[in-house]
Amino acid sequence: MTRGTIRGVPTYVAFLRAVNLGAHRKFGKDHVAAATTAAGFTGVATHLNTGNVRVTTPMRSRARVEAALETAYAADRGFEVPTVVLTPAELRAVAADADELGHGHEGTRYVCFLKDDPDPVAVAALEARSGDGERVVVRGRAAHLLVGELAHTARLSNAVVERHVGVATSRNVRVVATLVEKWC
Repeated sequence: MTRGTIRGVPTYVAFLRAVNLGAHRKFGKDHVAAATTAAGFTGVATHLNTGNVRVTTPMRSRARVEAALETAYAADRGFEVPTVVLTPAELRAVAADADELGHGHEGTRYVCFLKDDPDPVAVAALEARSGDGERVVVRGRAAHLLVGELAHTARLSNAVVERHVGVATSRNVRVVATLVEKWC
């Protein structure tokens, strides 16, 4: 068995955007797992209650996997659940970039996983928002946010990333490292 497959079937890691925020977007990990399994995915595992799920499927297209998951989640929840899917190899590369970029950074670090490949002009505009002890660096479909200790007061956020490069969902780098350790 090679990394990125379970019994020869491709593995993907999905990141759900904006679940378990507020009173109307509840989608606990047990419900995520049930909806994912009901949609025909196998090897389903979840981590935390923030929308991290590993799946296996014979589908070979990231876009098809995202669409199938989004359809299943909308049917189960009654609201849209934008989903960003990466292969284990892509997630390992994002984690390696996060380690490299965060070397020596004393504050909080996040990765915003991007649904689509970003436009280079939009990336340049986003990265130009760096300053005052905060930095954003885009590599592939990941925007790395390096902010201060008080992340809730940071100027750079997932919302800022989305305004520049489209749908994104963020995770603390510790969560990313844990997922790589568990699933990749």
